[in-house]
Amino acid sequence: MTFMQKPKVSHSKLPRNELGLSIRDYEGSMSTLCAGCGHDSVTAALIQAIWELSIEPHLIVKMSGIGCSSKTPAYFVEGAHGINAVHGRMPSIATGANAANRNLYYIGISGDGDSLSIGLGQFAHALRRNVNMLYLIENNGVYGLTKGQFSASADVGSKAKKGAVNNQPPIDPILLALTLGAGFVGRGFSGDKDQLVPLIKAGILHNGFALLDVLSPCVTFNDHEDSTKSYAHTRRFDRPAVRTDFVPRKTPIQTVCEGGEAIPVELHDGSTIVLRKVSKDYNPVNRDEAYRYVQEHQKGGEIVTGLLYINEDQQEFHALNDTVSGALRDLPYAELCPGSAILEEIQHLYR
Repeated sequence: MTFMQKPKVSHSKLPRNELGLSIRDYEGSMSTLCAGCGHDSVTAALIQAIWELSIEPHLIVKMSGIGCSSKTPAYFVEGAHGINAVHGRMPSIATGANAANRNLYYIGISGDGDSLSIGLGQFAHALRRNVNMLYLIENNGVYGLTKGQFSASADVGSKAKKGAVNNQPPIDPILLALTLGAGFVGRGFSGDKDQLVPLIKAGILHNGFALLDVLSPCVTFNDHEDSTKSYAHTRRFDRPAVRTDFVPRKTPIQTVCEGGEAIPVELHDGSTIVLRKVSKDYNPVNRDEAYRYVQEHQKGGEIVTGLLYINEDQQEFHALNDTVSGALRDLPYAELCPGSAILEEIQHLYR
């Protein structure tokens, strides 16, 4: 796979983050995707989010499998680590890398085919193990690289570009993640950057497995009138669950806001946001309520977006497995390989 490098142009007046880096320092190669592809909008949101978080590029690990979505890591944070894995096998590579070095930020980019078809088992077990990573699915309902066949996320009744109708029930990654016990579940839309950027920031900093399903229309094969994954359909039926923003962990900002009121709050960087207390009909920390809410609106043809569920008390991968506090890659050889006698004792436990 070949990529075109973006020209290095210096913009002295571009704003800088806490590291003194501009947003251009978080870009990657030029995209080879179709013009207007939703995946490129996801890339722009990723670049914006990581820049705003002031994460050093060399502390980021980008991983993907196979598919149009899996090209995305080439298009952001050129200075990061990365690997393009076998189709559907990115979660196990991410699990191994995270086990070896827990001190990095792991971002897995996948697609509805890569995660919900060939990679469904791998996806489920990375979630079950609560690997500390942002797992972002670019969901367009089709296999774009192989000319637009229905994927496992295609809705019943959705029509292909040439008229074929899908009769197979879809796998909804949101409902699946809630069922499997994920501690962070969100859904976004590539056409809504204002919502997507804070969701990505929250997912990156969540301590554990953070699933973010992003509806990302395929302009070539699945953006027509009878598609339920098109720009027009998503904009028409999008129902945001929670109006929210992302505030980094710093000195607590305290305020009082009554139900239904809106008040301005000044943030650490000097900017101001307006907070509105959400209505009582939705609770993002109640798994059962989140599942019911998504299903209820799904039956009405609505697409629920936003932070749908979060559990910050859930133990992540390293806590569950009682690993050492540092990275395995930093341990001396004698500790990594304790010798044949210790290994014999371990094997004896399973005989």
